[in-house]
Amino acid sequence: MEGMIHSIETFGTVDGPGIRYVVFVKGCPMRCQYCHNPDTWEMAGGTKKTTDEILEDYEKYKPFLKDGGLTVTGGEPLVQIDFLIELFEKAKQRGIHTCLDTSGIMFRRNVPEIYEKYVRLMKSTDLIMLDIKHIDPEEHVKLTAQPSENIFDFLKFLDEQEKEIWIRHVLVPGITLIPEYLKRLGEFIAQFRHVKALDVLPYHSMGKEKYEKMGIDYVLKDVEEATKEQAIEARKIIIDAMREKRRLMEQG
Repeated sequence: MEGMIHSIETFGTVDGPGIRYVVFVKGCPMRCQYCHNPDTWEMAGGTKKTTDEILEDYEKYKPFLKDGGLTVTGGEPLVQIDFLIELFEKAKQRGIHTCLDTSGIMFRRNVPEIYEKYVRLMKSTDLIMLDIKHIDPEEHVKLTAQPSENIFDFLKFLDEQEKEIWIRHVLVPGITLIPEYLKRLGEFIAQFRHVKALDVLPYHSMGKEKYEKMGIDYVLKDVEEATKEQAIEARKIIIDAMREKRRLMEQG
């Protein structure tokens, strides 16, 4: 089976545990204002590759992928879920650790034929890095042009499937860098027992030049980048809220 690929990175260090072989796929319904890969939104302009071609290329770098594995990101990998299923199932046959970096926006629990694909995919997925863009539903739509319900339901689904989950959250001054929202995020993810890590990523404007070249307005052009110190403090607010919520939950 062929997938539409944007690019491949052979020495990824921030896309899961260890050193990773990272496949960036094409296609995404989200329009996150801070997205630094707007060239992955549409399917056009990619390169078709089969699952076997990707895994054969992976084998060339296997000696360097110490304690790592294969990560698929994007774009939104779940746009091409059939390709993803085949790729991960073949990867597991080779003993490769698999990681899915996703927003979860494509998840549909109430559509049986789609839901069954997610159940199948989870059987060959070792780790899910889930991007939570905004905890507030209305603000989520403003930030991404998509609702958050399916994303939050996907997190619930992952917890039900007992999959290891890493949460990622981008800290944008004036949008997500607000104590109330950070606290709400911590209280929300506290209920999911299989969340094993939390990465709070400072917003940066590295994608601005791509927008200019593509003729797309960069909405956040006047927003200052977040600092590492702000990210550390924001993560503390989220973690403290998680711990307090779990303490109250345990008390009944």
